[in-house]
Amino acid sequence: MQVLIAGAGPTGLTLAIDLARRGVPVRIVDQAAEFFAGSRGDGIQPRTLEVFDDLGVLDAVLGAGSPLPVLRAYLGGEFAGERRMAEPVAPTPAVPYPNGWVLGQSRTEAILRDRLAEFGVRVETGTALVSFEQDDDGVTAILDRDGVRETVRAAYLIGADGGRSTVRKHLGIPFEGSTDDSLRMLLGDVRADALDHAYGYWFAADAERPMDGIVLSPLPGGAHFQVAAPLTENAEPTLALLQRYLDHHSGRTDIVLTDLTWVTVWRPNIRLAQRFRDRRVFLAGDAAHTHPPTGGQGMNTGIQDAYNLGWKLAAALDGDESALDTYESERRAVAARVLGLSTALLNKLTDGDEDALARGEDTRQLDISYRAPGDHRPLAVGDRAPDAPVKDADGRQVRLFDLFRGPHATLLCFGATGPLPTEPGARSYAVLRPGATTTEPHVVDVDGHAFSAYAAVEGERVLVRPDGYLGRRD
Repeated sequence: MQVLIAGAGPTGLTLAIDLARRGVPVRIVDQAAEFFAGSRGDGIQPRTLEVFDDLGVLDAVLGAGSPLPVLRAYLGGEFAGERRMAEPVAPTPAVPYPNGWVLGQSRTEAILRDRLAEFGVRVETGTALVSFEQDDDGVTAILDRDGVRETVRAAYLIGADGGRSTVRKHLGIPFEGSTDDSLRMLLGDVRADALDHAYGYWFAADAERPMDGIVLSPLPGGAHFQVAAPLTENAEPTLALLQRYLDHHSGRTDIVLTDLTWVTVWRPNIRLAQRFRDRRVFLAGDAAHTHPPTGGQGMNTGIQDAYNLGWKLAAALDGDESALDTYESERRAVAARVLGLSTALLNKLTDGDEDALARGEDTRQLDISYRAPGDHRPLAVGDRAPDAPVKDADGRQVRLFDLFRGPHATLLCFGATGPLPTEPGARSYAVLRPGATTTEPHVVDVDGHAFSAYAAVEGERVLVRPDGYLGRRD
C-alpha cells in the first residue's frame, strides 16, 4: 500500500478515486460503523461539478440531484413572494456548469463510493486510526477494528477525518480560529408532506425579523426537506422541537413533520490548521479547515483539496516529490480566502441581511487561482483552465474538457502544424484554426472559442495540469 486515507467523507473518497484511477494502491478507512445518512453539505458548486466530470461521476450526480430550488417566503403568516439563493446563469463555452447543484451529502458519498468500487477499492468502516509514526521512507500506522489491531505501512498518510481529526491532533498542529457557542443552528432531514416538494420554504413569525425563522429546502430523490432554524433554547434536537419551531414561525397547524432521519445542532466552528503538511502526512477537508454553511463552501473546498493533492502524490510516488511542496501553499491560501468569504456572509445573515447570499461574492469556486501575486494577465499560470468547443480529427464535436479528462496533464499547442513537443505525463494536441491541417493529434477550434478563452496566439503552448489548472505558458 502506498497511501492510507483516514476518513471516508467526500474529501477522502475524492482522493481515493483520483489515486485509484492512477493505479496507486490505496486504503481508505473510517471509524464510523455505518455510512453517514444525512444531507449536511447538500450544495455542490460549479467547480466541483467540473471535478466530478473528470472523475467520471458527473452524470450520476446530475441524475440524482436538482437545481437550486425557488424559495417561497412567508413572513408574519403572509406570503411575501418567491426568491432564489442565486439566479441561474446560462452556460458558456468556457463554463459549461455555471450553476450550483443540490444533492444530499450522503447520496453524493454513495455515488463516490460506487465509483471507487469500480477500481476495486472499498471503504473499511468501523476501522479507527489509533496512532502513527513516520520516518524518512513512510508512515507506520496502527488501525483498530472491533478491538483487533493491525499495523500497516504506507508511503503517505492523509488525514481527511473531519474537524476533530485524529491525524491533526496526533501531529500537534494548531487548529486556529473560534467556536461561537452563542449561535446555534438546528439542522435535520424530515418529511413535510403538506408542502409542495418542488419548492423551498422560508417561514418567519415576525416580518421585521425574517432571519429568525425556519427554512425547509427540498432534498432530491425523495420526499424529505432539510430544515434549519436558530436554536434559541437549551434543548435536545428532536422531531417535536422542530415541529414546535415550525408551528411558531409558520402560524399553521397543517404542516406535520415526520420521518426524522438526521438531526444535529451546529455551532459556528470556524478554524484553519496552521499547517496542512508534516513531512509524509497531509491534512485535507474539515481536518484542515472548518466552515460555516453560508455560501456552501466547506464540502466543496475539501473536494478541491483532494483533487489538488491526488496527482501530486502520484507524481511523488513516481519519483518527483517537488509538486507536493505546493499543496500547502496553494490550498491553505484558498481555504483562508473561502473561510473569510463564508464568515462574512454568516455575519451579514445574523445581522438580518436576508439578501446577502443573493448579492454576495461569487461562491462558485470558478475564480480560485494559484497564480503568483501581482500577475494580472487575462489567463495566467495557476488559473483554472477554461473549457471550449472543438472538433476532433474525425470532425466530431468535443470539448477541451474531454481532452483533459483522465489522470494525465495536457499540452495544448496553439496553431502547431508540425511535430508536437512531448511532455512527461502529458498528452499533446495541436489546437488549429479551421482550414489548417496536420498529421499530429489535434483538434479544430470552433468559432475561435479556444483561442479566445486562453488568450492564445499562434505558436503558444499551454500546459494544463491534471487538476485542470494552468501549469505553464510558453
